[in-house]
Amino acid sequence: MKILRHRIELETTAPIQIIDVTGQVRDWVASTGIQDGLVTVSSLHTTARINVNEREAQLERDMITYLKRLVPRDGDYLHNLDPIDGRDNAHSHLLGLFMNSSETIPVAAGAPVLGGWQSIFFVELDGPRETRGIELQLLGTD
Repeated sequence: MKILRHRIELETTAPIQIIDVTGQVRDWVASTGIQDGLVTVSSLHTTARINVNEREAQLERDMITYLKRLVPRDGDYLHNLDPIDGRDNAHSHLLGLFMNSSETIPVAAGAPVLGGWQSIFFVELDGPRETRGIELQLLGTD
C-alpha cells in the first residue's frame, strides 16, 4: 500500500468561480502507477470547496446564480465588521457550510472512477485570488 501526495495550485478570476480540475486529477493519478485505491481531493481554504457535479456551461451559470441568491454578499454579517484578513467575506464562509472541503473518489485501473457526467470542481467562493491550493492524497496499490 502506498500513500502519495500532490498539490495543484491555481488562480481564480471571479468572486464565485467553478473550475474543472478533473483532467489535472486524472493526469496525476495516471502518472503515479497506482492502479487501485482512493484519491482524496481537498481544498486548502475555508472559502473554497471541492464538488463533484456535471460539467455543462448553463448548469455552471445556474450554480453560481444559486449560490449568490442563497447567501447574498451584501448581507448584514458580524464577521464583516472586523475581518481577520481585511476581506468582507462572511458570505463565502457561510456558503462553505453547504459544501464539502474534500471529496474521496475511488481509483480503478489507474484512473479516478467517475460517472459519465461527473467532473471534479474547485469552487471559489471568495475570489479573485492569486493563489489557491488543492491537496491530492492517493492511497492504493500498483
